[in-house]
This record gives sequence, structure tokens and C-alpha cells, in this order.
Amino acid sequence: MARPVTLFTGRWTDLPLEHLATKAAAWGFDGLELACWGDHFEVDRALAEPDYVGEKRRLLKRHGLRCWALGAHLVGQAVWHMLYSFPPNDFGQIDRGYEDFAARWNPIIDVVDAEGVRFGLEVHPTEIAYDFVTTRRALTAIDHRAGFGINFDPSHFAHQFLDSAAFVDEFADRIYHVHIKDSRRELDGRRSILGSHLNFGESRRSWDFVLPGHGDVDFEGLLRALNRIGYDGPLSIEWEDAGMDREWGAQDALAFVRRNDFPRSEFVFDEAMQRSE
Repeated sequence: MARPVTLFTGRWTDLPLEHLATKAAAWGFDGLELACWGDHFEVDRALAEPDYVGEKRRLLKRHGLRCWALGAHLVGQAVWHMLYSFPPNDFGQIDRGYEDFAARWNPIIDVVDAEGVRFGLEVHPTEIAYDFVTTRRALTAIDHRAGFGINFDPSHFAHQFLDSAAFVDEFADRIYHVHIKDSRRELDGRRSILGSHLNFGESRRSWDFVLPGHGDVDFEGLLRALNRIGYDGPLSIEWEDAGMDREWGAQDALAFVRRNDFPRSEFVFDEAMQRSE
């Protein structure tokens, strides 16, 4: 069975949710990952107004859409600024940072557990976890509690030269949600991998986010890894491509995912010969 394909609304919050839902349904999306800003999903109103969540569900249902995840990127940051070890880091301070992270997040995970939902941290630079080592350390800090997992976005691994499939294999039990976004490297010996304080879309950047299939992410390898671990949740397209119209891009990305999201085989090919004997 094909995984549902959703559209993350974080780059569409200039449009009213009703307007975007109409477009997404017409394009053929299965659902929306609602951003917690704009009018798409307002956390304060969800807490204060008893029927607020129900209204959002009914709006989506009218358009034949579902919601599997909320994007709390702007309201739920776990910022981690010591990315580079010069001036020399105080590694004791880093240790204390993970301790502080655990102290702040364990009560949050208590609530997550009580509500029967799960939190997925998007692993990328400037977060408490941005690669293999820091993800291991973050999970260890909170004693591998099940309420805290990963929203995996391979675009943040491409320009770090990290293996997305290997990450999915290692953290198989923590992959709670998956973003589909790409990143393209333009390294020519004159461009810094650190971005050079250039805005996205500038031609002088060493790397930039692009729609899936237009960059360096190995999506076949990633999808095979997701099949291996039995991930059957949404594949949520995140439009971040400064060189491509977003409406054209959303539809192109949806077609890319539909074309490439192959189901896993239910048996090894030699078994077919044995069955026919």
C-alpha cells in the first residue's frame, strides 16, 4: 500500500487554510501537515477554544484531506548554537547543555505521553541533534523515551555529506515522520559549505534547498530504507525552492513521490521459484 503524501503548509501560510486545502485537494494530495502559524493551526486557540481542533478536522474532511502531523518549527525550538569548535568550546558546558535539554524536555514528553501523541524533532544544524553523533547523544540524554522521536528530512543531510538511508537504518524505531525535500551542492573550490551568509536562492551559495529529484538526495536509497524499517506513515512534501514557482513545484514534487514511492517486496525473489515448484 502506498504511503500517504501530504503537503507541509509552513511555506503557504500567506494563504488561508481553506484556500490552500482547495488547491491541495485538486492537486491530489492525501492530506496536509499543518504549520503552527498563520491561520493554519494556532496553538493558543486550540488550547482555549473547545471546538477549534474539530473545526480544523471538518475543514480538511470537506476537501477529502487528513492531518497526521503538526509542524511546530517556529513555536517549539530546541536551539543548539555551539556548532563549530573555535573559539574552543567548553565541553563541560556542552555536557550541561544536554542535561538542560533533558530537564526541559522530560516534562514536555510527560505531556506527550499522557495525550497519546509523539514528538518528532527535525534533525538539522542549529538543533540539539543535527547528525548521527548528536542524535545518539540527545536520545541518551532523555533515556530513549518513546515519546521523543525524529521528523526525518534528508535535505539537511545532503550538504553535510551524511547518508540518509544509514540514518534511517540506525534510528529505525525513532522515525516518526518524514519530510520530502532535496538539497543541491554547488561546490567548486570557491564556495563555502557554511553558506557564506548568503540568502537562499542566491547563485553564489555552495548549496541550496530544491524540490525532490532536483538535488543530491538519494531518494531511492531513502525509500528502500523506509521500506526496510516498515515505515508506513506520511511522506510530507516541504516546498523550499527559491528558483521554482511553488504551485508548479508542489505538483511536480507530488508526481515525483507518487512515481518513486515503490512498495516493499513481500518475499525474496528466489522464494517465487520455490513457490512455483
